[in-house]
Amino acid sequence: MINLIIRSAVSLLNEIKYSGQILIGGKNFGSGSSREHAAWALYDYGFKVVVSSFFADIFKGNALNNGLLPVQVTSDELSEIFEAIDTDTQATFTVDLVQQTFTIDASGKVIDFEINPYKKECLLQGYDDIDYLLSLKKEIAVFESKE
Repeated sequence: MINLIIRSAVSLLNEIKYSGQILIGGKNFGSGSSREHAAWALYDYGFKVVVSSFFADIFKGNALNNGLLPVQVTSDELSEIFEAIDTDTQATFTVDLVQQTFTIDASGKVIDFEINPYKKECLLQGYDDIDYLLSLKKEIAVFESKE
């Protein structure tokens, strides 16, 4: 379970009442951020998940390549998440990567999200692209021996 208590990347990061590993962003998160450093900075700050109603493609790819899970929800679902935080600054949320769900713990509402199966496996195993290929070393050797 990952607890959320962060609402904004700009105004609330330094407020003690908000802490956790999930960053809830507004719509269109990561637009204009084509540099990998954006994902690195969020991950290095301690975030494991970013939730938004839309992610710029390049940010989404950079996030996934650096161990940061972008969870895309609808605009209405994002509003519900913000309402939960407004109601209780200590609100918690659960992200289940295996089941691909984001849960608003207070209401029990479960939101499904999509993720590329390859990137899901990499996140679950803690792999980058090279680690993934190395994990297939035996299968690659068997394939190569058939030639």
